[in-house]
Amino acid sequence: MSRAAAFVALVLLAGAGLGLTYVVQRASAPQIASEQRLLDSRKLLDLLATDAYDNQPLEQPLALTDTTLSHSTLLAGYRASKSGQPVAVLLRTQTEGYAGAIELLIAIDANGRLLGVKTLRHNETPALGGLIGDWPNHWLATFTGKSRNAPDDAGWALKKDQGQFDQLAGATVTSRATVNAIHDALRYFDEHRATLLGSGS
Repeated sequence: MSRAAAFVALVLLAGAGLGLTYVVQRASAPQIASEQRLLDSRKLLDLLATDAYDNQPLEQPLALTDTTLSHSTLLAGYRASKSGQPVAVLLRTQTEGYAGAIELLIAIDANGRLLGVKTLRHNETPALGGLIGDWPNHWLATFTGKSRNAPDDAGWALKKDQGQFDQLAGATVTSRATVNAIHDALRYFDEHRATLLGSGS
């Protein structure tokens, strides 16, 4: 085979390989995207038991109003339901920690009780405030079951501020910001309960 023929054959093989790769990528792209959405969904929804809801909360975000709260800002909200009945609301919120923004996901059941809190993003100091990002998180778990009025407003503070909550060791600013953001979210839920849970709730 001459050099020219070999070169042409090589170019044709390379072109066929590239074309096949393109076709395979295009064919598998929807499945890859779907699996990525499922992973993202589980990361956000792992505050809820998988059998607690049967809708796709993240695909129907809630329209939030008055999102600038006392100590935090609401970024998004989602409703989880089962058999058409609301079971929980997830509020994505941002507060200012020691080293920058802390983004939290706060799950509240239909009765206004806290189901769980998860840190989605932070820039806090490793081994101090940075422990807020651990998952599962023992300190954040201590808030489970609390509500806007249990404890009362004065109780929603660190013990060093005459409140009821311990802090992460060596991370007063991080802890204070988190406690305030959780209380903000519970207060917001209480004040917008009917809208968050859907009409007639």
